[in-house]
Amino acid sequence: MARRIAIHWFALTLTIVLSLLVQPCFSIYCDEDDCYDLLGVTQNANSSEIKKAYYKLSLKHHPDKNPDPESKKLFVKIANAYEILKNEATREQYDYALAHPEEFFYNTARYYHAYYGHKTDTRAVLVGLLLIVSIFQYLNQWTRYNQAIDMVKKTPAYKNKLRALELQRTGGMANRKKGNKPMDKKVEEELGKELNLDIKGTEKPAVWDLIGIRFILLPYTLGKLLLWYGCWFWRYNVKRAPYSWEDASYLTRRSLRASLDSWISIDKSTKEDLIERRLWEKSNFESYVAEMRKESKRRR
Repeated sequence: MARRIAIHWFALTLTIVLSLLVQPCFSIYCDEDDCYDLLGVTQNANSSEIKKAYYKLSLKHHPDKNPDPESKKLFVKIANAYEILKNEATREQYDYALAHPEEFFYNTARYYHAYYGHKTDTRAVLVGLLLIVSIFQYLNQWTRYNQAIDMVKKTPAYKNKLRALELQRTGGMANRKKGNKPMDKKVEEELGKELNLDIKGTEKPAVWDLIGIRFILLPYTLGKLLLWYGCWFWRYNVKRAPYSWEDASYLTRRSLRASLDSWISIDKSTKEDLIERRLWEKSNFESYVAEMRKESKRRR
């Protein structure tokens, strides 16, 4: 029973909402009036009949001919109706909206596209969109960065670093007097400025990382990439030159699918060993993976 009542109320609410939505489908063209009725013609009238009816009504209701304020308001509606019906495209859209009032969103989209779409420069829309997205991106990055900094500042490791820096600046005399008292906020802020907090995954926002800037620099980036590939192909595929340390490191890191931060954290001797194995060659990589698996089983 309760379920039936809920379905009944849902259907009633949906009907009311749809009725409210269908109503504006007509009003977006000639408000609450019918464009054909305003000109006094039928829906089957041709363009010459519509034009003739408009000129006849304009002689009667034009502000220069009739000073009555109500007549002026009516003339504005008549002129708007004529602008809609004199154009074949907008008239076809209006006729479709009359025949299909339930397609509210489709009719509204067609109306605004017809009246405002051609007036808007696509380049201006693209620039505006990139600007808005870049602003939100920049603000979001700053929010994440500040949240990460606040979390780090609450950790014991950060507080220990501050105390160590304070001892270094005061020659080890400050904490002997204070004991375990909390550090003054002003002193903590001053010392915090000297600490360079490097939080992986939440770097300080940079303008060059914004989508808008990257899009502007896209031709330069693509040109640089093509030049890099061209030099690589000429040096290593044509001239068969040995790989440099940087390029061998890149190939090794790519073979291991390691991030740049992970590769940087590896000690130099391990890097040299991995590069000497030439892991970018399939047979060498498979041998290396087999060795790692054996080593893992042995440790278990």
